[in-house]
Order: sequence, then C-alpha cells, then structure tokens
Amino acid sequence: MRVFAEQARQRAVEVLEAHGAPAPVAAAQADHLVEADLRDRPSHGIQRLPTLVGRIRHGLLRPAAVPELRWISGSLLEVDGGLGLGPPVAFRVLEALVGRARGCGISLAAIARAGHLGMLAPYLEWCVERGVLVVALTTSEALVHPHGGRRPLIGTNPIGIGVPVLDGEPLVLDMATAAISKGAIIAAAQRGVSLPTGVAIDASGMPTSDPVAATDGAISPFGGAKGYGLGLAIQLIVGTITGTAFGEEVTGTLDTTYPVTKGDLFLVLDPEFGGGVEALRRGSAFLAQLRGSEPAAGSERVWVPGDRSRRTRAVRAASGYEVPGELWSQLGRLRRAGAGGEPVGLSRGGDVR
Repeated sequence: MRVFAEQARQRAVEVLEAHGAPAPVAAAQADHLVEADLRDRPSHGIQRLPTLVGRIRHGLLRPAAVPELRWISGSLLEVDGGLGLGPPVAFRVLEALVGRARGCGISLAAIARAGHLGMLAPYLEWCVERGVLVVALTTSEALVHPHGGRRPLIGTNPIGIGVPVLDGEPLVLDMATAAISKGAIIAAAQRGVSLPTGVAIDASGMPTSDPVAATDGAISPFGGAKGYGLGLAIQLIVGTITGTAFGEEVTGTLDTTYPVTKGDLFLVLDPEFGGGVEALRRGSAFLAQLRGSEPAAGSERVWVPGDRSRRTRAVRAASGYEVPGELWSQLGRLRRAGAGGEPVGLSRGGDVR
C-alpha cells in the first residue's frame, strides 16, 4: 500500500507512545525511521518498529531513559545510553559534541547501552548543517562471514562521514562494510524479491539470491577482502573504545531477547581549527568539479555520496512510497495492543513479517 511520510510518522509515534515513549522521544525515533523509508532504505525504516516494541516489552529498551554523559577528558565523552532508544540518545550526544568541538576543535563520544542507531545519514546531515565534520562508526550482530570463511563472525559495522560545504550539497557517506544489510534481506523476503548476486551465502556456504536462504547463511563483506578488513577494523576500534562486545557476543539490535551489547562512536571536528573557510571553499569547488565532470557511457551523471539519497527523498516526500500491507496492519495492532487493546504476537530475531 502507498503511504505518505506524515502518515507513517503519525503511526510510528502512536505505536511508540502506546508503549511508554514520551512524546519527544517518540517523535525523534519516528522521524528517524521515516527518514530511512523516504531514502528507500526500508531495512532501517518502520519495519523496525515491531522489534523495537518487542524490546520495550521485554525491558530491553527503556524509552523514557535519560542517557548519562560524562566528559572523561577535554574532548572524550563517555555515554551510558541507559537502554534508551538510539536516535534520541545520539542526537543528545551530538549536541554535546558540537558544542565541545567549537571550543577545542575535536570531540569524540563513546556510546554503550543505547538502542539501534538506524540509518547514519540523518546524524551526518544534522552535523554538516552546523558546519562541522563528523565520522560515525557502529557495530552490529555477527552477520558477515570473514573473507575466505563461511560462518558469520563480524558485524555489518557501518561507517558514516559527513563533510560540510560553503556552496552546494555536502558529502554524506553512509555505508555498511557488508554487501547488504540484514534489514534489506528481511525487506526482500517481505516483498518476495530476490537478492542481488554476490551479497550473501546460504548455510552451506554457497552464494544465494534467495533472502530466506540468506537468513540461514551469512552476508558477504563488500569488496571481498577490502570490506572484510574495514569491517574488522571498525569492530576492533569501536569495541575497544566503548568497552562493548566483539563478534558473536554483539546482540540487541535485531532481536527481542538479548541485551544490547554493541557500541557507537561519533567524532566531530570543527574546520575552523583546520583550514577554515578557505578550505571549505576549495572542498566545495572540488565537489562541484566532480558533479560536473563527464559521465561514463551508460551513466546519468557523476554523483557525490548523498546526492542520490537526497533526490530519492524529495521524490518520495512528494509522491509517497510503498509499504507492505501486512506490516502496516501489524503496526495498527501494535498501537492498539499498547493502548490496552488486543494482544499481539511479537516477532523475534529481526523477523518483522
């Protein structure tokens, strides 16, 4: 069925408020989920709500939690998320980081015990709109097989980078180190579509395009050994700095059963302490040069990371987008159940069908 962003946002807010989320928290989480859908990333969109609700019901998420922020040095912020929802915690942390970077040029937050951050791009955009550079790293459950292996031992471990500009659109790079996300596999299964070639293996270690078979197997690292190496490095950096889990011990973003043990890092840099306005001007000119360069045969144009996402968002905001009818109905049942109405079964293991 086709829905518009405000419809989806309202339903998400109602579901979250019905399960104990204060209005500002529900709005922040709902906005983040809908932003993912607007950018055609249903893996991080409202299909996540049933799992979030399951975690709330089992006491694994506390939607009214207030995160504890403690500066342990001039530029290093230690954050205990208090099992709060990821986006409200993250935006509160970013406000603190930007303020501190204004004074000393650089600030870093190490976050533990916070819910799934979701899509990284909205955090990056929030930062670049305030004129700062940002790097985001986060870990996830062991869903990816190492290069040359078949057992899932590494997270999809996304990385995000945002760079502001003086003119035009910024660079907003939001990518996982896996060839595909687990949420995208779930979305493909919901919609009855095949996976691209080379993104996953089945339980026997053979490449598969069947999303159901991929669920029982493992996701492949993007770019073979390169994606594996980058994902492993992110796992070690984040786990070490945040004091959170590694490999198969990471839990809590795809299930309704286990405590959250992943970690998140945000690094914010104020360009005023580097090359300043002139450097931003040169960077803006360079991005313009890239966008204006001659495309290869068969390519529409040369893109900078973030361009396609912004265009997709504008189209979907104007015309709406498709949501599986059963998912929409399930969210209605969750809303009524949270308000004291009919009981509803909860999916586990990230299965939101």
